[in-house]
Amino acid sequence: MENLTTVLSEFSTKEKNILSNHFSNADDNVFAITTPRQVDRGALMSRYSRTDKSMRRIFLDEFLQNKNRGEEFYNRVLIEYGDDSVAELGEAQIAIEGLSNIAVKKIEDRRIGLSYLEKSSRYVAWNKKINGQFRFYREPVLMKSKFGDLYVDTCNFSFDVYSKNIDPMIKYIREKYPIEKYTFKDSKDNTEKLFPKLKEENDIKSANMIYSGSTKAKALDILRGLLPASTITNVGITGNGRAFEYLLTILASSELEEERGLASKIKKELDTTIKAFVRRADDKYGKAFQNYLQQIKNVSKIATKEIKPKVMSGARTQLVDHESEKIAIDKIITSIIYEQSPSTSYNIIMQQVKKLSDEKKIKIINTFTKLRKNRRHRPSRAFESVYYTFDLLNNFGMFRDFHRHRALTLERQLLTTDHGYNIPDEIKVLGIEKDYRECMEKTKHTFDKIRTKHPEQGQYVVNFAYNYPYFMKFNLREACHLIELRTVPQGHVDYRRVAQQMFKEINRIHPNLSKIIKFVDLKEYDLERFESEKRSEEKRKTVKKGKIF
Repeated sequence: MENLTTVLSEFSTKEKNILSNHFSNADDNVFAITTPRQVDRGALMSRYSRTDKSMRRIFLDEFLQNKNRGEEFYNRVLIEYGDDSVAELGEAQIAIEGLSNIAVKKIEDRRIGLSYLEKSSRYVAWNKKINGQFRFYREPVLMKSKFGDLYVDTCNFSFDVYSKNIDPMIKYIREKYPIEKYTFKDSKDNTEKLFPKLKEENDIKSANMIYSGSTKAKALDILRGLLPASTITNVGITGNGRAFEYLLTILASSELEEERGLASKIKKELDTTIKAFVRRADDKYGKAFQNYLQQIKNVSKIATKEIKPKVMSGARTQLVDHESEKIAIDKIITSIIYEQSPSTSYNIIMQQVKKLSDEKKIKIINTFTKLRKNRRHRPSRAFESVYYTFDLLNNFGMFRDFHRHRALTLERQLLTTDHGYNIPDEIKVLGIEKDYRECMEKTKHTFDKIRTKHPEQGQYVVNFAYNYPYFMKFNLREACHLIELRTVPQGHVDYRRVAQQMFKEINRIHPNLSKIIKFVDLKEYDLERFESEKRSEEKRKTVKKGKIF
């Protein structure tokens, strides 16, 4: 019998030699596309969905002799037919350095088709100067306005207070949580021992590295609230052409010069790698879409004038929209059964589920809960049937962490000083509360002046410690991921507490369903990064020894 996984010899020896430079093999039915031009790889993927030829035959017949075949294909499909999905076949990686925390959040608002890696504020101190200047974005509109000197002076003051307190804060943390209090692995007998009992030089060195890393992270976590949103960061982006094209359109329609400038720069670089996939970002189609986005913003502003909302201050984690647990359980069980019930409808299954006793329903839910052995065992998609909406008001630094979750709906407002700010307890104990408050009040004074003329640009001066309003709507399956991830011991104390409160709210209204969130950690920790640093050190040792883990 013919082996179906092997392709019949379709190519001559000469053709196979040619194909070896463009594909991983010429004989098997599974192969990698290695031809160097990205536009050709994408065009081949799309082209062979419209013909009965094999991909390698298409390459030999249509692409080999015509170096512009890929470009021609995308011009026709994207421009003439507007088939957006084929733009996902081109991928690129872009690095952006020296952008503000305002611009990076606008970029990271794009949820689908793009992945990000951003510079951390808990592992890297932001006190270094470049050519004698702190690294914050000099917003062009503000710099040319009467507020320019005030803006620079305020940002410099924030960085001054942050920078001069890094060493004192690290010293305080290490005095409060001395290394002698913690246990580390003894390589001789593989047991955990208090630091003073370690004898081996390498064990002592590893322990100091672990302790140093976790205490520094703790100190920087506490102080990051002093940083203004103008703080310069770096971000790496991996994504497909369709997602990049949408990002470019969003940035190009911004009211901020920084974001419009980034649109031009990103487009220029993408043109060197996936030009055919982002061609429409700045043509008539892109301009029309930019106009549409501006109209949406204008209509939203008009609608806002219909109400006069009260300004709220102080942190808040409030569950504002949910279903009854009875309805939620019925939906989930219906979804569970649907997949295994051919030839019937969702509605018929729902009617049958409603007839089950509460005891049987809860037993089904509990069975699925027991199946989860760790937080990476995600609940089935049936648990996406139930949604929760949380109204949140917490510091902007913490928002930056929650903002990374994209399998949800998130809407946010402009960053202002209207909602008060967060003061970590350690700031008070260290005796720098006066400086901290002076920094926040100076920022508020500057922001209030700037906002009268430039409300969007005023965001740049606002510190991470200021409370920031946004809402998040997510399903129960995503709640498991978000809450369990954001309550792990190494998480920042701010978002750990918010995630813990989210769980408590869900548990309050859905006591049975909330059991699926099995791996929430409700404890408090002294050095959040300590255990994580220990695991990282063990991995470093394993790699150094040449072992695979």
